[in-house]
Amino acid sequence: TIDVAHKYFTTPRRKFIITDAPGHVQYTRNMVTGASNADLAIVLVDARQGVIEQTRRHTLLASLLGIRYFVLAVNKMDLVGNDEAVFQRIKTDYEAIAEQLRLPHVMAIPLSALNGDNVVRHSPSLPWYGGPSLLQHLESVPTVADANPHEPRFQVQYVIRPQTEALPDYRGYAGRIQSGIYKVGDKVRIQPSGLETSIEAIEINQQAVPSAEAPQAVVLRLRDDIDISRGDAIVPVHTHPAVVRELEATLCWMDERPLRAGRKLLVQHHAALVKASVTAILQKTNIETFASVGTEEAKLNDIVRVRLKTALPLVADAYRANRATGAFILVDEQTGNTLAAGLVQATDPEYFTQEVPVEAVFSI
Repeated sequence: TIDVAHKYFTTPRRKFIITDAPGHVQYTRNMVTGASNADLAIVLVDARQGVIEQTRRHTLLASLLGIRYFVLAVNKMDLVGNDEAVFQRIKTDYEAIAEQLRLPHVMAIPLSALNGDNVVRHSPSLPWYGGPSLLQHLESVPTVADANPHEPRFQVQYVIRPQTEALPDYRGYAGRIQSGIYKVGDKVRIQPSGLETSIEAIEINQQAVPSAEAPQAVVLRLRDDIDISRGDAIVPVHTHPAVVRELEATLCWMDERPLRAGRKLLVQHHAALVKASVTAILQKTNIETFASVGTEEAKLNDIVRVRLKTALPLVADAYRANRATGAFILVDEQTGNTLAAGLVQATDPEYFTQEVPVEAVFSI
C-alpha cells in the first residue's frame, strides 16, 4: 500500500469505514492522513517480525491523534505454526508500549488473513485463544460520540451572497459544524473580531431547519449584518475558544528538507490560511524510548514539539479538547506542498514548555 485506501462494509450491527494506510516508513505521512479521523486503530504486526520501529511510530501517532481504541492484530500466525508463545511474546512487547503511552483500550488478536483465522469467526486453528475474532471485537467497541457537545464550533468556509432580484439581501455563511449543536436563536460571537449577534436561520440543502449538529454541512444566517470572512469562527457566546497568534504544537514532519527554527511557512487551519514562522523546536520524541530529547532540526517523519507564531490570529482549541479545531497542516509558501501535520498542544503561554537543550541529548 502507498496511497490511503477507503473500504466500506456493513454488518447487521454496524457500518464500517476501513482506512488502509501504508506501513513503510517513507509513507508515514499517508498514515497520519488516514488516522486523523479514525475512532479505532488496527495495528497490524507480522508474527515473524514482532514489534518493530514502525509499530512504535504508528502507535505513537495514533495516540497523539486522539485514538482511544487499539487492536494489536498479530497476522501470519500460520507461518509460525500458530505458536501461542510467539503471540504472547509480541503481546507482552506491545503491552509495554501501551503502558508507556497510557493507551486506555488495547485488544490483542492472533489471526491469519490468508486462511481467514479469527478474522470473522473464531478459528479452531488457534484453540488456545479464547477471545473474540477481529470482526466480533470491532462490533463490540463503544461508538465514539461527539466529544464536545457543549463546546460548539463552526468555521466559515464560504460567504454566500447571490445578490439576485429574488434574494437581494441574502447573506449566508457556509461550513461544516465541527462540534456541538447550533439552534436558531442562539446568541453567537464572531471570532477573532469578538462581535456578537444571533442565529436567524439554519439551512441544510436549501431547506430551513431548527437546529443542526456536528458533522453536518450547513448555512448559517445571522440577524445582524456583520463583516465576516472565510476562516472566521462562529461560536456561542458562552464558549471561549482561544484566539491566539502564538501556540505550541506537535508536528509530524513530512518534508525531505529538515525543519529548523526560523522557517517561514503557512498554517492551514481548515478554511483559514495564515503566514507563520517556527520560532523554536522545543523537543523531539525518541521513537525507541518515547522520551523527549533536544534537537536543532526535524527530519522526515520526526515527531517534534514546536512553538509557532502567526501573522494573524487563529481561533483554535487544544487537540485533546477538540480534534477538529485543534488540528492543522503546515504548507510551503512557494510550492504549496504539505510540510507537516500539526496538533495544537497549548494556546496559553502559562502552559508552554521549556526547550530541551541539545547538549542534554545522549546516545541510547
